[in-house]
Amino acid sequence: MADQSTPEATSENALSGEAVSQKPSSVSQKPSSGGVFSRRRLLGTAGATGLALGAAGGAVGYAAAPSTDKAAPLTSLGADTVMFHGKHQSGITTALQARGHLVAFDLAAGAGRKEAAALLRRWSTTAQRLMAGEAATQDDTDVARDAGPSSLTVTFGFGNSFFARTGLEKQRPVALDPLPDFSSDHLDKTRSNGDLWVQIGANDALVAFHALRTLQKDAGSAARVRWQMNGFNRSPGATAQPMTARNLMGQIDGTRNPKPSEADFDQRIFVPAAGDPAWMANGSYAVVRRIRMLLDDWEKLSVKAQEDVIGRKKSTGAPLTGGTETTAMNLDKTDADGNLVVPLNAHARITRPDRNGGAAMLRRPFSFHDGFDTDGVPDAGLLFVCWQADPLRGFVPVQRKLDRGDALSTFIRHEASGLFAVPGGAAEGEYVGQRLLEG
Repeated sequence: MADQSTPEATSENALSGEAVSQKPSSVSQKPSSGGVFSRRRLLGTAGATGLALGAAGGAVGYAAAPSTDKAAPLTSLGADTVMFHGKHQSGITTALQARGHLVAFDLAAGAGRKEAAALLRRWSTTAQRLMAGEAATQDDTDVARDAGPSSLTVTFGFGNSFFARTGLEKQRPVALDPLPDFSSDHLDKTRSNGDLWVQIGANDALVAFHALRTLQKDAGSAARVRWQMNGFNRSPGATAQPMTARNLMGQIDGTRNPKPSEADFDQRIFVPAAGDPAWMANGSYAVVRRIRMLLDDWEKLSVKAQEDVIGRKKSTGAPLTGGTETTAMNLDKTDADGNLVVPLNAHARITRPDRNGGAAMLRRPFSFHDGFDTDGVPDAGLLFVCWQADPLRGFVPVQRKLDRGDALSTFIRHEASGLFAVPGGAAEGEYVGQRLLEG
């Protein structure tokens, strides 16, 4: 977690990096063709305020379908569409979605550059169709038949091992060198790294699962799943106004995330158009970490103790030195006894870019909960995903500093890790990664 802000809202984090707000971003609310999605027709409709919990806690469901052949309109949430083609891939600056899946694949034995190119071509075609609210090209399972695109995004990346497997070692970026070891690491290698990485996000769980299942089937004999993780965030519209998300510790998570409106945003997050290697132009690097939160220990702390660990008020996200969530933190302020109001080892102090040589990354995480162990301890935490133009100048220096004395480290454990090169977006008629695989 860390102390940096989102495309629309601001909010710091409690796990090293920066988080993204849930305020809707650049999405279209128009159907993909003629006002009717070819894949789906709603069984009923509900207005933006029509779906709610009753006073007694009973859920109000969709209304029954009218007896007419006319397609019912989608709600605004279901109709939100993110474009597949563009300068950058979707799922980087897109607002946080309610549901997410992260999955890594390894190329099958004997599969190489030719098979990888065919796979990325298939995946890109599928992603384009599903993001537009259309059915998969063949053998669609109908899981998401009744829903709209629901802000679905699909993002593709390449791991370090991909380049040796495909004979493209000379095209492997220096920035994709393996991450160094950190003292807080307790990594499961079977759930780390991978040849290929896919990030899926949507505001409907069935839409997200449908994309996951379809892409896994598309892999065919070319690649097999190495690991897969499921995550979630607060649903859009669940709060009275758009606000920064909270993590499972109850902390506002993502303050001071870089914002696209900032002059140096592209410089910090995306590889320049004239960057090296050329195929990574307008791309970014994703660090993926499964961070277990030791919630039983954390929840034993008083609210005041939790706030001292983070350096911010739990209720509002405001610095302990006063103001609102977006107020600049006064790191030199002391209390009546002369003690620093924000402790030296507070997470928010350590992760500030101005305390890390300007190191910045765009945090875009999902929470996870994978059940309880035999003692009732929750296997829960953060699927940390952060984006930067160069991880050696973004994630690595911040994580090294956290290793040296972050108060939060007592309550978290890094259990899996991956680093992936995510190329720029595909132009019309292209597939993602084409400039690498056919260059």
